[in-house]
Amino acid sequence: MQSFSYVAARTLAEATAILAREGDQAKCLSGGTDLIVFLREGRRRASVVVDVKGIPELNQLSYHPQAGLTIGAAVPCHRIYSDPEVTAHYPGLIDAVALIGGIAIQGRATLGGNVCTASPAGDAIPALIAHQAVCVVASPEGTRELPIEQFFRGPGQTVLGTGELLVALKLPPPRPRMGAAYLRFTPRNEMDIAVASAGVAVALSEDKARFAHARVALGAVAPTPLFVPQAGEALINQPVSEAAVEAAARAAQAAARPITDVRGTAEQRRHLAYVLTKRALWRAIERARTDGKERENGKLERGG
Repeated sequence: MQSFSYVAARTLAEATAILAREGDQAKCLSGGTDLIVFLREGRRRASVVVDVKGIPELNQLSYHPQAGLTIGAAVPCHRIYSDPEVTAHYPGLIDAVALIGGIAIQGRATLGGNVCTASPAGDAIPALIAHQAVCVVASPEGTRELPIEQFFRGPGQTVLGTGELLVALKLPPPRPRMGAAYLRFTPRNEMDIAVASAGVAVALSEDKARFAHARVALGAVAPTPLFVPQAGEALINQPVSEAAVEAAARAAQAAARPITDVRGTAEQRRHLAYVLTKRALWRAIERARTDGKERENGKLERGG
């Protein structure tokens, strides 16, 4: 392990000042499940590690029917999937959060860390894109917000500038008759990285016969997590049917730009983009049709 200084920041002003002063040699620690491994393996370099877990704004977890959901960047996964409001209203997010590492890791791992690691295969990210998450970013000059699909520049790279850190993720309130889902393919059931993944969200018309809204995102099939607006556009105002879902899945497949590596071939990943999008859409449709009753009855559990 390389040597570094450790600072436990207590305010946003303190954290951003250190980050601005130290530049690329400063790294934020929220859960640390990625950062500590990266530092040990030499995949990241740091002269100072800024622990942000003690900053109040990064620990907020709140839901309001009009304002939606706010998740601080340092909120651990177990708090998210244990929260009844999040479970009831953001099922696609619960699908993803429950898959990040194992039970022990979920006690420390955070959505903020998962997002800032910027892995193309990050589990939380396609679900957050589907749920229209917005990133709240702080700097010494103040705060700014941007859609999460605009947060990534490449593998392991984000738009965060010198002195900036991710404060929170904001998700709008769910639309009426909305359902969402996240699915991934891995060689093992847990403690593995997605070979490909899909996060989707749909809202149905009042009679539940047509699509009123749809968003589709893919993971591990491009240099960054991939928002696929063409897939959602293929559904909006269309009847809920096999043909419409097929068209959306094909649009997602066409947008994929995968590579071949030791974990899977480009051809396999392209096929998985289609299959996972299709399956996730039908799961989301079923959740939208129940209009929350399945979740209120406790049938929606972690990862399911």
